[in-house]
Amino acid sequence: MKENVFKTLKERGFIYQCTDESAMEKLLADPVTCYIGFDATADSLHIGSLVPIMALVHMQRCGHRPIALLGGGTTLVGDPSGKTEMRQMLTLDQIRAYGEGIKTQFSRFLSFEHGKALLLNNAEWLVPLKYIEFLRDIGVHFSVNRMLTSESVKIRLESGLSFIEFNYMLLQAYDFYVLARDHNCLIQMGGQDQWGNIVAGTDLTRRKLGKQVYGITFPLITTASGEKFGKSAGNAIWLDAGKTSPFDFYQYFRNADDRDIGKYMGLFTLLPMEEVVRLPVENINRAKEILAFEATLLAHGMDSATSAYIASCRQFGSADPDGKIKTSSSILSVSVNAQADVPVVDLPKSLIDKGIWIVKLAVESGLCSSNGEARRLIQQGGLAVNDEKVVDENLSLTGKDLRESGLLLRAGKKRYRKVRFS
Repeated sequence: MKENVFKTLKERGFIYQCTDESAMEKLLADPVTCYIGFDATADSLHIGSLVPIMALVHMQRCGHRPIALLGGGTTLVGDPSGKTEMRQMLTLDQIRAYGEGIKTQFSRFLSFEHGKALLLNNAEWLVPLKYIEFLRDIGVHFSVNRMLTSESVKIRLESGLSFIEFNYMLLQAYDFYVLARDHNCLIQMGGQDQWGNIVAGTDLTRRKLGKQVYGITFPLITTASGEKFGKSAGNAIWLDAGKTSPFDFYQYFRNADDRDIGKYMGLFTLLPMEEVVRLPVENINRAKEILAFEATLLAHGMDSATSAYIASCRQFGSADPDGKIKTSSSILSVSVNAQADVPVVDLPKSLIDKGIWIVKLAVESGLCSSNGEARRLIQQGGLAVNDEKVVDENLSLTGKDLRESGLLLRAGKKRYRKVRFS
């Protein structure tokens, strides 16, 4: 058996609360099964999900069996935890489609071969439930008074909590009970806002099965400036390369606040803790490159991480004069003048022939999600074409503006798109 994973998780910054720390550490001295739930509210996870995903990675690396539970059933209800208003209701077909997109992302981080990890969907046991029977069998074990003290419920009572959302705690607790019964799953992990739901699951499992199970929560990750982790210029950073390119993914970490680098290295890389502590002290900018490369390597693979690193070096230079990344987990030696580039978008040549509105171009290239966002970016002086700041939101670009059959767009200081017309 490898190093006790509880020690690993604790020293890397994953542990916020634990139902019984001493018992948990003893339990994890031998292989156990654990799980984390992921609701399918979009066709991709975003990097806010990296903390729980990486926790499962460490569990598997230390010899345990992780279960990634897709919330096909609970998503139909909507988790009120951490929300100020009711989540948009999705259809079962939408959730199934989203789930297919999410499934492929787990396989980049976990090995599902030979039962080393399981990917399950709680729709299998939640959707067929008969409501009256469920209430008689499961609801009887829940105190409404106790449920009202849950942080996720208390916050929503001020703005309004629907009855269907109030049921969410019962469903998540039922998940833990089913996984403990059918897969001998002894640990549930989740964000700190899930504490009440996790404890409810441990209590239900004890009552129904007479089995002791445990819970761990992760801290809410914020930036040093107090912003929510995983946002860039108001946009979510997704694990799907089609939603957030590997270059932009890399740049999010490369541009992180100096004060966050050590914390992010502990959470989002597999580097030994000795390097996590040492690298930011030795050279903070080089540490940022290593962090960005290692995080992109895990999420998108070596080729994408290498391309993103090269493109970043070409645009902004490298903190290492040798142009090399040296860590215990990867050694990358590349020329920063290699033929790699920022994300490329291909558009019909007819657009530039007629003259394309700069606002439309910003949206079509993926730099902005809407015309309004593009206008605000221009008004704030944050949009440039071919390294020249755009000052007129009514600007129209034509063939005379092309450089080598394309345009180089920049939003802010670090986000680029090369637009080609063919």
